[in-house]
Amino acid sequence: MDVLTTIKKIGIVPVVRGATVDNILPIASALRQGGIPIIEITMETTEALAALEKATNELNDMLIGAGTVLDSETAQQAIFAGARFIVSPSLSVDVIKATKQHQAISIAGGLTPTEIVTAFQHGADMVKVFPAHVFGPKYIQSLKDPLPHIPLMVTGGINRETVGEYIKAGADVAGIGGSLVNVKHGWAADELEAITQRATELVSIIQKERKEEMHA
Repeated sequence: MDVLTTIKKIGIVPVVRGATVDNILPIASALRQGGIPIIEITMETTEALAALEKATNELNDMLIGAGTVLDSETAQQAIFAGARFIVSPSLSVDVIKATKQHQAISIAGGLTPTEIVTAFQHGADMVKVFPAHVFGPKYIQSLKDPLPHIPLMVTGGINRETVGEYIKAGADVAGIGGSLVNVKHGWAADELEAITQRATELVSIIQKERKEEMHA
């Protein structure tokens, strides 16, 4: 199964801010045990690139990507470190081009219909609608009506209480950060178990909503 198909099938991309070489493996393993073999390591911290490289070297059964990628240089560094998908909070044609040049999946940022269409026209495989919670599920439904061919990932304030509504509204994938993984809580055994439990719940919610849509 290719990268984009896997992301769509699972329907959840855990967004990990503050990843380090020490915490990334236990956190990723906890997510995988909960049914999410995907992790997005955001690039705004000093250890992020090293954490990404460690994860890609040691977790062959996980799909590792880089997030908060703002420029083509960072995209290239992340891909060289092993990232298989690149996520941006904003629309950067340079980042899209660099990502596709190195055969990685591009998830570009976009909020307005113009930004979303522009990102897709320049080669983005999926568009991240951010910050989604400010506009809510109805906004996603309004976008999907004229743009059903553009895969959308909603990110920003998504949690177990709201993720189902976004999937029902037409979102293909949900990027979920602090409500799934918060590195400030540490990575002791009980927190890792909690991450696994939250991941399991989210996967179940996604599957339930999709089944209901199929029978609607």
